[in-house]
Amino acid sequence: MLSRGLPQGTVPKLERPGPLRERVYEALLELITTRALRPGQHLVESELAGHLGVSRQPVREALQRLNTDGWVDLRPAQGAFVHEPTEEEADQLLTVRTLLEAEAARLAAANTGSAGIAELERLCAKGERAVLDDEVDVAVATNAEFHAKVMELAGNAVLAELAAQVGRRVRWYYTPVARQRGKQSWIEHRELIAAIADRDEERATAVMRAHTEHTRRTYHEREDS
Repeated sequence: MLSRGLPQGTVPKLERPGPLRERVYEALLELITTRALRPGQHLVESELAGHLGVSRQPVREALQRLNTDGWVDLRPAQGAFVHEPTEEEADQLLTVRTLLEAEAARLAAANTGSAGIAELERLCAKGERAVLDDEVDVAVATNAEFHAKVMELAGNAVLAELAAQVGRRVRWYYTPVARQRGKQSWIEHRELIAAIADRDEERATAVMRAHTEHTRRTYHEREDS
């Protein structure tokens, strides 16, 4: 049942203003990427509408768009289901992520000043606290913030746009391995910050490449999908 997949407090409030169908789409996408709605889960329009406090029509429109975007599978005579990514899909996306983020790390090392380093340090400390407190959702969100900040510091708008296209799926794949990656992930973030602060482009590239490859391997080796 849908209700079992939405623990209390997980349903996002619909932000205003903006078209209702867009807000419903974003709310459902957030539930999918955080795995409040899990891969393979049956999505019932009436139940989703009830959780979000809207009619069925914007939910139906959102599900159709999510299907087009590859987040939801619409099966004839069965309904809508959260897409279950194949190992190949995940591998291809995480490989592209490595390419994009390694280049971002190189550019960040070339361009980042003290203010940028301080912000990376702040995010890293926040992530480390989340790991210590076993706050997986906070750790996942902060990990995304950290990588987005590196991308911002790279200063390449085209690279940032490409990264944004895969960013949400990266978060989707990272969530089930966040606890396994745990402290080690943030140790690697610290190593990256040091390389960027030293303006060592080659080392920053290598650290980021190794870091993203560790996540890719952990995803494939995970015990619980």
